Amino acid sequence: MINNALKEKLIKFRKKRDWEKFHKPKDLAISLSIEAAELLENFQWKTDEEISGMLKADKHKRITEEVADIVIYLTYLCNDLGIDINKAVSRKLKINQKKYPSAKVRGSAKKYNEY
Repeated sequence: MINNALKEKLIKFRKKRDWEKFHKPKDLAISLSIEAAELLENFQWKTDEEISGMLKADKHKRITEEVADIVIYLTYLCNDLGIDINKAVSRKLKINQKKYPSAKVRGSAKKYNEY
């Protein structure tokens, strides 16, 4: 998801500020949820047309910053829990490929236990 050099910059940034003591897994998970909600707030009650226009305007920067906050907290959480995000995503993709075979689910929004 992010390269090792950027990950190390994030870890160094946090360490220089002595924030590890605040970044317990529970708190990072809470922060992830809060940042995801802040991202979602940008889209709340908007039509597809409004969102399209918003993404071409100044809101795009705000949305980008919320996405970055999510990735930062997720990077800290994965680092602290010893999770290799790229391996985790690759494994999950394989699981999802079995759960959602394209021949069965193409064009459907049903969950795997509904088809």
